[in-house]
Amino acid sequence: MKKKTNSGLKIISINRKASFNFFFEKLYEAGIVLKGSEIKSIRSGKVNIAESYAIEKDGEIILVNSHIPAYKEASYSNHNPREDRKLLLNKTEINKLIGKINKEGFTLIPTKLYFKKGRAKIEIAVAKGKKQHDKRQTKKNRDWNRDKARYVRKTS
Repeated sequence: MKKKTNSGLKIISINRKASFNFFFEKLYEAGIVLKGSEIKSIRSGKVNIAESYAIEKDGEIILVNSHIPAYKEASYSNHNPREDRKLLLNKTEINKLIGKINKEGFTLIPTKLYFKKGRAKIEIAVAKGKKQHDKRQTKKNRDWNRDKARYVRKTS
């Protein structure tokens, strides 16, 4: 699922479940520490970040549970697909994020994985989980907007 937009970004993976399950407070762009076989696997576009999240560990932000499949052409130096990966952020950004995730109910969720000027970047969101009634309201609004667009098309 590779999409190329006109802003020079090549989107590799989008976490569609995140916007349904969470309210986003702020978005951050971070680099990722990757091995050679990981970046080759990402370039082939087979990445899954739907179930992943980020945590603070020893003053660093770590991406947990992201799935980058093994690169079949790599020999003995292949990587573990579910390995934890360090995110590259400024110290001030890390301190802000640590402060926010220590609040009740906030978490770090990856929303997008993309290439920017040839480097792999990930967009993470400081997010708060939605309750069941919020999810129902989101679905209701989405259905109404879809029906409204159909009515407008039929009458035109």
